This record gives sequence, structure tokens and C-alpha cells, in this order.
Amino acid sequence: MAFSLNKVQLIGNLGQDPEIRYTQDGRPIASLNIATSESWMDKNSGQRQERTEWHRVSIFGKPAEIAQQYLRKGSKVFIEGSLHTEKWTDKQGQDRYTTKIKVAGFNSQMIILDPRGGAGAGAPNQQGGDYQQGGGYQQNAAAPQPGYGAPAAAPAAQAAPPQNNQTPAAAPDAMPDFDDDIPF
Repeated sequence: MAFSLNKVQLIGNLGQDPEIRYTQDGRPIASLNIATSESWMDKNSGQRQERTEWHRVSIFGKPAEIAQQYLRKGSKVFIEGSLHTEKWTDKQGQDRYTTKIKVAGFNSQMIILDPRGGAGAGAPNQQGGDYQQGGGYQQNAAAPQPGYGAPAAAPAAQAAPPQNNQTPAAAPDAMPDFDDDIPF
């Protein structure tokens, strides 16, 4: 059998707030629309051109709840998952297809890159994971980092410096230093 690989990595911005639904057995699924853009100089006109691609993403399990809690329209996020094509029949009897990025399993991840991250950014996840401002969600974290153990509403937790050795961004729109955090 030949080796194959189905892996997608994106860094983009959300076009709207995450939508969450639950399966019959209670598993959360978050749906995201993520925009990625590329720009170039047109050789003929000398004008800067830009193209935006929209990607549909489905996030399953614990990361879906984290997405709902911390992501908002405009949030910057890193997504790693696999492509899946769904087929259905529309009202006119025509077969339709949609290709999505599925974030589920051990080879998938979601990292929140926007230090603003929505309301309550930097607050701990009460179910045992650790949300680090600008650093993402670590699904297998054993315990919250020091300084993040207080309830989200406590001023001390909001004022505590990041414990992940990252320097805070100088401006709200500036990106933190991710030299060692981006996996490519």
C-alpha cells in the first residue's frame, strides 16, 4: 500500500463568530469560516492585487468548546486538520458536495494566535486545559500554569504576566513573537 497524507494547515481570520452544535450523544462541533489572503504586484498594471480564500472548518470535541469560548469574528487562528468532502442531495434532487477541514484526533490542532482572543482572554479553562494568551490551547495540559489558576473574573489573573516566556504584544494588532511556536 502506498503512503498518503491528508493534512491542511491554515493561518487566517474568522469571518464570523463560531457556531456550535451538539451531536445526539452530546459531543460539541464548532463550525468556522476562516479567510486566508495572498497579495502580489500585478506585472502589467503595477497595482497590488489581493485574493481571499474562504475555508469551512469543523472542530470536534474539547477544542470546539474552546473555539466557542475564545474566538470571535476577526480572531486570528492556526488550524491543522484534514480535508473531508461531504455529499448530500438538495431539494431539486441534485447531488451537492462540500469540502471542509476537519479538526479532530491527535494529528489536529487549533491555536489561537490573536492575543485579544475575545472576552476573557487569558482565563483558564475550567475543564483542565490551559488557555495561554496568544499561545493557544494545550489539550493535554496537566494543570494550569502558575498565574492562571484564579477565576476568570479575578483582577489578579488578568493582570498576571504571561507564564509561557512570550513577550506581550506592543499594540493590540501586533503579533507576539512565535519563533518557536509555529510548527513550520
